[in-house]
Amino acid sequence: MINSITRVAIADLMHRSGVRFGTSGVRGLVQDLSDELCYAYTLAFLQTAAEDVAEVVLGHDLRPSSPTIAMACAAAIQATGMKVIYAGALPTPALAHYASHRGAAAVVVTGSHIPFDRNGIKFYRASGEISKRDEEAITAATIALPTTILLPPLGDPDPGATLHYQNRYLHWLGEEALSGMRVAVYQHSSVARDLLVTLLQQLGATVIPLERTDTFVPIDTEAVSAEDIARGQRWAEEHDFHAIVSTDGDSDRPLIGDAQGHWLRGDMVGLLTAKFLQAKTIVCPISCNSVIERCGLFLRVERCRIGSPYVIAAMEALCDNPDLVPVVGFEANGGFLLGNDQLRHGRRLTALPTRDALLPILALLMLSRESQTPLAALAEGLPSRFSASDRITGVTPQQSQALLQTLRSDLTAAAAQLAPDSGEVIAVNELDGLRLTFNNGEIVHLRPSGNAPELRCYSEADQVARAQQICQAALQQIASMAAALQPTANP
Repeated sequence: MINSITRVAIADLMHRSGVRFGTSGVRGLVQDLSDELCYAYTLAFLQTAAEDVAEVVLGHDLRPSSPTIAMACAAAIQATGMKVIYAGALPTPALAHYASHRGAAAVVVTGSHIPFDRNGIKFYRASGEISKRDEEAITAATIALPTTILLPPLGDPDPGATLHYQNRYLHWLGEEALSGMRVAVYQHSSVARDLLVTLLQQLGATVIPLERTDTFVPIDTEAVSAEDIARGQRWAEEHDFHAIVSTDGDSDRPLIGDAQGHWLRGDMVGLLTAKFLQAKTIVCPISCNSVIERCGLFLRVERCRIGSPYVIAAMEALCDNPDLVPVVGFEANGGFLLGNDQLRHGRRLTALPTRDALLPILALLMLSRESQTPLAALAEGLPSRFSASDRITGVTPQQSQALLQTLRSDLTAAAAQLAPDSGEVIAVNELDGLRLTFNNGEIVHLRPSGNAPELRCYSEADQVARAQQICQAALQQIASMAAALQPTANP
């Protein structure tokens, strides 16, 4: 049988399927991620952003749909004549780091923290994550799509990627760096669940593995679920540990809890990691806590839109200035990016400008151990500034934009609806969504998700309870407004 070829525009596929780029990679419902679609996106990436490489590192997370999607990606790689280096189920930063080491591109099948009925693909040049310009080139590409796509077997994983990533931190810190520490690892369906246990043990820690599951669990480190909040506190009562650590599904976002099982917010994790690394310059999205500026620990703080491509672009613009290095970046989800090489007691940690969960986990454990300070007390001495975040689901992008337009058109009404006890709006930031600062200093920031039908709310206040109260009250109001936008059924 002759396998005919059809010329297909990625933009047309994107429009028909609804699978498109979000804040980091292509995302969509599993039912829409057909073999043809995944093949097409991968081929477009290779043709527009990775035509100068000879091999591609391929890996995935532990979602049930991920291996099949990876096979479709492998078929596209083989169609170009490039070599597939299949690394198996591994953290996204491990795959990106191994690809950079080999001078290869990387394709990672993962939906990160979103529910298991969705999935996605992330693309990496040898130099790191693709840019928004690369995304535009992929979207504008036209590719040759075969009528029949034969899915090749993935084979046995190359162990080099795991070892390379593991040794990255083992060589930097040393084998006894965490000696005497007891660390619980919330394993769930994290793709780093085994690697993390092994590495912590190699570093000298006593590890307590908890709640491993074969069912995929969508851990969102920006909006920790009530179930995980309860789990952390229950485990603290049942076990004796200095910290509890975990990651999201593809392990580029950390989840870190103290000895009482209270989870630390991602932007505070980023700040403390930057402090441990003695960074001079911070790049972070507008959604991160303003304590980063107020603490006075850093020479420069650069704000950007939400999404690692924007963080990376801002970091690249600063990394060559000797007065500003070391330059680091992080997001409100805790994912940490390293713009420059780091030296610690003569041991080098090479730059990794993509979100990583292991570096902040290890940095906070080291900071706690070396300062002999419990994790819960690491932020003492910083200005009292607290944030909260949550989301409402089932809100389409069109509804979200309509809601934001309604609010920005009448700021007096917006203040009365979102934060009636906070005073009038004194500052508006529309860098990414709608961020309102009130005259008592409190903040409400609304932003449509870049990869799911949901709207997020970030809030800031001088007390934890107040930040949480503002966030929940604002979301309740937004939910009511969104319901009013739902089309009514014909009688």
